[in-house]
Amino acid sequence: MTREERYMKEAIRQAKRALAIGEVPIGCVIVYQDKIIGRGYNRRKADKNTLSHAELNAIRKASRTMGDWRLDDCEMYVTLEPCQMCSGAIVQARIRKVYIGCDNPKAGCAGSIMNLLQVDAFNHQVEIERGLLGESCSEMLTSFFKELRERSKKNG
Repeated sequence: MTREERYMKEAIRQAKRALAIGEVPIGCVIVYQDKIIGRGYNRRKADKNTLSHAELNAIRKASRTMGDWRLDDCEMYVTLEPCQMCSGAIVQARIRKVYIGCDNPKAGCAGSIMNLLQVDAFNHQVEIERGLLGESCSEMLTSFFKELRERSKKNG
């Protein structure tokens, strides 16, 4: 197992924490000097907060750990391609590289719909690596939404 796979597996563990509380299973970890400094998972329903995405929760914790809003030289591992809000936060935090598990064709802003992580006019661009343990990340989301649709049909 590569170093990158090890960190993505931790992001998947975070996604499973979201799943356990009925949230969309998205997980994220932030790494600095080969150490996890921030973990997060989707908690929008639990927190009743639009901003409680996995990436923002991980950025908040990593910033606290680093004692700074700048996360220079940090890497993010996230199970699903970030949305526009999270992509903006990633750029603002100056994260060096993002490893993405699977694409988000409906809301992804790291290349699917648009690429906010690499806008030349911004003062910071983020390296991207896609598809890391993508099958595992995608399967978890596909299963979640399939079960959600089935429950919705049963409940009328």
